[in-house]
Parts: sequence; structure tokens; C-alpha cells
Amino acid sequence: MIWFFIFLSCLWDPGRLGCERQCHSEIEAKRGQNQPIVINTWPFTVATKAAWEIVHSGGKATVAVVAGCSACEKLQCDGTVGFGGSPDDKGDTSLDALLMDGDSMDVGAVANLRMTKDAIQAARLVLELTSHSILAGNEASNFATELGLPYWDTLATNSSTNEYQEWKSGNCQPNFFKKGTVAPNPSLSCGPYVPLHESGLAYANMKSKESESLVRSHDTISMIAVDRQGRLACGSSTNGLKHKIAGRVGDAAIPGGGCYADSRVGACAATGDGDIHVRFLPCYQAVENMRNGKSAQEATDDAMRRIIDKLGHKSGFQGAIVAYDIVNGKIGSTRIGNNFNFSYTYQTEDGLHTVAVPPLEDQCVILKVNKK
Repeated sequence: MIWFFIFLSCLWDPGRLGCERQCHSEIEAKRGQNQPIVINTWPFTVATKAAWEIVHSGGKATVAVVAGCSACEKLQCDGTVGFGGSPDDKGDTSLDALLMDGDSMDVGAVANLRMTKDAIQAARLVLELTSHSILAGNEASNFATELGLPYWDTLATNSSTNEYQEWKSGNCQPNFFKKGTVAPNPSLSCGPYVPLHESGLAYANMKSKESESLVRSHDTISMIAVDRQGRLACGSSTNGLKHKIAGRVGDAAIPGGGCYADSRVGACAATGDGDIHVRFLPCYQAVENMRNGKSAQEATDDAMRRIIDKLGHKSGFQGAIVAYDIVNGKIGSTRIGNNFNFSYTYQTEDGLHTVAVPPLEDQCVILKVNKK
């Protein structure tokens, strides 16, 4: 058995939308009938392998997604998944995670989780043991520990604490308060802040500084898995944005934002600016696009183009989605802004391949893995 991974990547060019890359129109992956598949954002191959082991041995897609995301949580992938990363403006680490069953359309999610390291496992408990969809905050942590997950006083580490202290010593720059809304001036000083009256001063915009400083804050792991029975599932896990306002919830806990799955149609996984994704739900849109007859590539292009059409190319938005069309066996992927990678795996003898993701305005890659 030889693992087959496809990594899509290109170098980020901060001066314009897009990057230098080679583009391939279609790839035959020769996936056999009833063969499972695992797809995830970023080249987190340990996570891909962990999920693959489950579906390859006949396990359920939901269990595979949990295994894959859990692997990344334990490894603290890129510092943006799991404990000890992305301290908020109080110095704490919090986690968001989502698990969706594409057969039943059931969802389990946790948000602003602070005393449990196993975010995707907690999301699984919500999905499998309750009639709810999302639990948040300390109550979500209490729920998880009452049902057997380990309790931790804090998810911060020495590394994240040092990062927080450096941020504080730099006058809390950057942060996420809008210009002209609070005092003291959030572009110059730390809080605590108080709201300004309507006649208050408007402060300088710090958008460009935000986008430069927080570019590495978007590496959410989102995963899609199909098992041997054709069941489809997806999941997401992240510790969110660095220096976010404490209590913030991103797309990784929101169905349609971080991921979305319907076993009759396909699934989508996202990474990027979670606050924007929550407003546009690009993964929900991509799956609905496939339901309405668009190819996987057309579906992701359209979902991301809707964001740019509304916000404009100079908005600083960065994000990417990857979608799997289970009916036609194709993968589509579209990104805006920073470089984006995804990997997928199944049994083959073709070896290792690398393909670059082109920008939205050019033709994007479609990977054909045969019909289910």
C-alpha cells in the first residue's frame, strides 16, 4: 500500500490577489468503487492519515473526522489548532469545533471552549448524545468533562503566555476594535475600553496592519471523509484568531461556515477569515451550488466570488474552501488572498503529486476521483 497525497500550494504574493503557480485542469485519481476518501485543509498529513486509517478499515466517516482533527489538536498544528495557541486579548486560549453527519444532517459543535483540550471530541459528544447543535463557553467545558473528557484549568502554555505578554508590551497591537468606536484609541493603546459617544473622535483605520500581522491566524483544520458505505461527514477545529476579543466565536463552530456535508450531494471544508465566513456561509453555499447542478469547481468559485463581489478585492479578506462532489467524484477548490493547501488520500500506486491552487479569477483545478 502506498499513501497518495495531493498538496495544493502556491507562494503568497502580498502585492496582489493571487500567486505564481502551475495549473492543471484535471487529474485522474483512479478511485475505485466503495473506496473511501479523506480531504482536509492544509498539508496536515498526520491528520489525513489518522482519518484514513479509520475509513480504510471500514469505520464510519464521523469517527474518521474526529480522529483526524484530534491528531491535529494534539500536535497543535501550526499553532492554530488545539491548546496553547492564539491567545485572546485576556491571554487565554479557547477552542471552536464542529462535526456534521451528512447522512442525518445532525451537527455537534462547541464554541469558546476553555477547559477541555479535546474540542472535536466534545463536538462529537454534542452530536451523538444530545438533541442540540452547539454548546458554548464554560457550560460546554462542564458538559464535556462531566461526560469523561479531561479537565484543564487553562489551555494556555508558556509559549502562548509569552506571545500575549509581547502583544501587551506592544500596546495591544493589532486588535479587533473598530476605528472610532471606543476610548482610549485602540490603535494606540490597550484597554479597558469604553464606548465613544456619537460625537467622539474617529481614529485611524488599522486594517492594513491587521491583515499583515494576523495572516497566520487562519489555519483551521477542516476535514471531509467518505467511508466504504458512502457515508459523508465533515468537521473543523481551531483555536481561532490571535488576540481576538475574549468570547469570540469563529466559523469552525458554525455549520455552513467551517464545513457542511450532505451525503446526497457532497461536502465542503473551509479555512480563512472566520468572521467573514460566518456572514456568508461559503460551505453551505458550495454544497447548495452542487445540489443545483454546478460542478465542484463551479460551486467553490461561485461561493467565494459572492464574498469578493460584496466586499471588493481590496477588503483584505483571505479564505479558501475545498468541496467534494460525491455524485460525480470530483474535488474543487478556490482561494482568495493567502496561499492555501489541501491534501487528500486513498489507496493507489501513483505516488506523491503536488498541484498549485490558482487564484479565483483564473481557471481553478478540478481533481477527478471517479464516480461513487
